[in-house]
Amino acid sequence: MNPLKSVHGTLALGFITAAIIMFCVGGKPEFNLLSMTVWFHVFFGVIWIGLLYYFNFVQVPAVGEALGDEGGPGPAAINKYVAPRALWWFRWGALGTWLTGASALESLPGVGIKNAFLLQDDAMIIGLGAWMGTIMLFNVWVLIWPNQKKILGIVEATADEIAKGKFVALMASRTNTFLSIPMLMCMVGHAHNLPL
Repeated sequence: MNPLKSVHGTLALGFITAAIIMFCVGGKPEFNLLSMTVWFHVFFGVIWIGLLYYFNFVQVPAVGEALGDEGGPGPAAINKYVAPRALWWFRWGALGTWLTGASALESLPGVGIKNAFLLQDDAMIIGLGAWMGTIMLFNVWVLIWPNQKKILGIVEATADEIAKGKFVALMASRTNTFLSIPMLMCMVGHAHNLPL
């Protein structure tokens, strides 16, 4: 059976290949709980931010164009089949990113989650990134997802609630998009000890 024929098989193949590389290439790697936590943090972050960019750069403009195309298929297929699935991965990717990030912060020598969130000493840059990630997580679960449920018809809403929900979800999503840029710079800057 070809594992690439399913998402689960593809993910399993990816993790198995990563484990083989970790244990078989380059002698004995220094792979510990912190490095595995950071690895998962990056994995979930790619899912989360990748979907954030997909929504902002592809789906929202495409749905806008589909609404204006009188002879076209309209946005129904995207809103019925694509958006709910993408939003599932989006919100759980966000939570996985935040949880593994918090765990990594606590495990980082000389950092700790308290120092990061209090923007202490050497944790200032990564702490700023953690605060931005926390705001972004809040936006996903408190502003974007509840309003998307109204927009997509998952929960009942009036036309006015849907119109307001579209605006709130869009503004929260655009806020996350702009915050993702300095947030990524803070994370990479700290991880590579780059002076900023």
